[in-house]
Amino acid sequence: MTHNPDVIVVGAGLAGLSAARQLQRAGHRVTVLEARDRVGGRTWTIDLGGSPFDAGGQWTGPSQRRMAALIAELGLQTESTWHNGRKVLDLEGSVSAYSGTIPRLSIWKLISMQLAIWRIEWVCRTVPLDQPWDARKAAAFDTMSVRDFLDKHVRDPDVIALTNSAVRVIFGADIDDLCLLHFLHYLHSSGGLTKLIETHGGNQDSSVVGGAQRLSQGLARDLHDLRLSTPVRAIHRDDAGVTVHTTDSTSTTHSVSARRLIVAIPLPLVDGIEFQPELPPARVALQRACRMGHTVKCQVRYKKPFWRDQGWSGEAVCTAGPINVVFDGKVADGNPALLVFITGRPAQDWSSRDAQQRRKIILDGLVSYFGPDAADPIEIHQTDWATEPYSGGAPVVLFGQGALTGFGTALRQPIGPIHWAGTETARECTGFMEGALESGHRVATEVAEALGQG
Repeated sequence: MTHNPDVIVVGAGLAGLSAARQLQRAGHRVTVLEARDRVGGRTWTIDLGGSPFDAGGQWTGPSQRRMAALIAELGLQTESTWHNGRKVLDLEGSVSAYSGTIPRLSIWKLISMQLAIWRIEWVCRTVPLDQPWDARKAAAFDTMSVRDFLDKHVRDPDVIALTNSAVRVIFGADIDDLCLLHFLHYLHSSGGLTKLIETHGGNQDSSVVGGAQRLSQGLARDLHDLRLSTPVRAIHRDDAGVTVHTTDSTSTTHSVSARRLIVAIPLPLVDGIEFQPELPPARVALQRACRMGHTVKCQVRYKKPFWRDQGWSGEAVCTAGPINVVFDGKVADGNPALLVFITGRPAQDWSSRDAQQRRKIILDGLVSYFGPDAADPIEIHQTDWATEPYSGGAPVVLFGQGALTGFGTALRQPIGPIHWAGTETARECTGFMEGALESGHRVATEVAEALGQG
């Protein structure tokens, strides 16, 4: 390769692309390297029946100002998530319907659930957004699971089951497998648990018409040097900067050098790259103490949105699984679908199941929620993010117990010419597309300052 950039960006998701565009606009030469044959990272819009559907990240909310600004700049539109009509609650196998935002539970369970939410939201505000490892009770929180916290402060098994259902879809993990400190910081960064689980006015409020991947495609449009199907194998650094070694679609090895490097891929995947010299022990330990969540997202397409015609919102919550939640997935052009999420522990072995068994599980669940019309879809499309090699899972990176207090200071700390981006490094809306944009802006400013000093 003869191109000689100032900055190399590894990863063409929202974080890497937003950083690259900002640096290029500031006059710096930037090369973006992406292992996939597409941009977008964990946002991926697919064509089903001639309509765009999001197989990955999809929603945004009214408080996410960077997303709103980018959508407006690119001339895109949003559509509200359909939430009108009756909803379904499958509480440990007992199926009931309700209207509004409050499920049909006994008054004592509703009180217990509200008290649990208030307690969680009060405690999460004690965790600093910049440095969660400096929270007053960080050491204790980092050795506990969310289950430990709920067993101590909530106790009601139905309220715990409902919380686990919410946690599964947010994190792709069960409460037993989720570190409390990470959980609390994540909630604080997005304004609390209520905002994370709400549809209207919350973080599932609306979607980009035409699919969320259009955001990355818009960011990539003006970049001068974007190289797809170019996985990074090794990164060598010295006093002059970095040299990145890659392979292309023909397995030919190439290298490109620059003064600065931005790595904008999920933390567990960084450990698969060879670094010379090796990264500091704290950074390596942090990467190895992380894993990806487990999420399977399914589009179940129908000839018509029968659930709307029958007064259903299309929303369902199941605490036992394998189905976790269901949403109305009808897109702007009228192509109807239900979105089915299988997350956390039930998703871990999903792709190893027989295809007919998977289909039966999905349809049996939908029929029990919305009636016999759900038994006759046009198509069921399933995306198991654990099988996607350049993501390794979804929706977010999970920090193991002890990771943040032990090695959290390495999360955003540059190592010589190497800088770190990605939604998990964000201080606002961690884990969301908004967080990816925040991290991209932050790291671009950081790199620009370093280039100016050099």
